Amino acid sequence: MPGFLYYCVRNTSYIMMKENIQPTQAELEILQILWKKGPSTVREVNERLNDSQEKSIGYTTTLKIMQIMFEKNLLSRNDSQRTHVYAAEVREGNIQSALLDRFLQAAYKGSASKLALHLLGNHKTTPDELAEIKALIDQLEKNKPS
Repeated sequence: MPGFLYYCVRNTSYIMMKENIQPTQAELEILQILWKKGPSTVREVNERLNDSQEKSIGYTTTLKIMQIMFEKNLLSRNDSQRTHVYAAEVREGNIQSALLDRFLQAAYKGSASKLALHLLGNHKTTPDELAEIKALIDQLEKNKPS
């Protein structure tokens, strides 16, 4: 039952890894492609990367990064055919939350209000974005225990 053992070890590693997700910038770019496009081959990911880059990224570089991401449980791999197909193993929202939490702690000592005030004060916020923010605040206030 080597497949079963591999499944257990891989999933246990994934559960332990979820608490400390720290993808690199290159890994984030690959994840964004896979979140948008879905399961893809290395060649498809490499082509998308090169569409959005000024400097060309080599196929073997993309392959190596994706193999490392597989080892880190960021990607799954279907190797049932000659061409391997990779898929994101982590949800976009989970990665965004982990990165935001890490940034919030590092830059604002955990103060979400300081971050929000900084963002709203230093950047142009559209009326639609302000309406969304107000609606979120209203919702949070309604759900807040008295």
